Amino acid sequence: MVEDDAELASVLTQYLAKFNIKVTNYEDPYLGLSALRMYDYDLIILDLTLPGMDGLDVCKQIVKNHDIPIIISSARSDITDKVIALELGADDYLPKPYDPRELEVRIKSILRRYNHTIEEKTPPKIFVLNDDKKEITKNTTPLKFTAAEYEILSLLIKREGFVVSREDIFDNSNLLTCDDENSGSIAVIINRIRQKIEENPKQPSFFLTVRGMGYRFVQ
Repeated sequence: MVEDDAELASVLTQYLAKFNIKVTNYEDPYLGLSALRMYDYDLIILDLTLPGMDGLDVCKQIVKNHDIPIIISSARSDITDKVIALELGADDYLPKPYDPRELEVRIKSILRRYNHTIEEKTPPKIFVLNDDKKEITKNTTPLKFTAAEYEILSLLIKREGFVVSREDIFDNSNLLTCDDENSGSIAVIINRIRQKIEENPKQPSFFLTVRGMGYRFVQ
């Protein structure tokens, strides 16, 4: 992967590892191109907005010098970028933001076409939601939450992998009010949830903040 957003790269790396897809990320495109000359990879996930070199130029060099499939992963919405990338030889174009599950499916589909295989495995769920019992377990152990904590975490689990905005949380809440939104109490509730589910609440692995967008739950 060539991606200069370290937080996104970490989320995708952790998620794909559950499906036996090992990812090595390079934030610098020059380091990524150097690594291609030294190591064998099955597929490239390539951002377009990179420091020092445009992703389209990186794509052009990869296609010229290597026989390896490329998935473009980019927030650039200009259709011209998509057309150029595909014309250069990229195999797929995935506009950000996207569900990590979609990236996983596209990787497997492309590798099948290239006659590469991934040993399939079903990752065990760490957190399981039982809405009928109003219960959330971690590694089969029930966790204790207040009603507001349960309401927020259950919504994030139901939308696992997707970004959930603060507005979505309030729109889907029966307990939070406009006063809560204005007072910032949602941040307090989320901090309490992290205290209960994370090994290191200051560096969460499950309940993630997506800057400027909201929150994402991954496991």
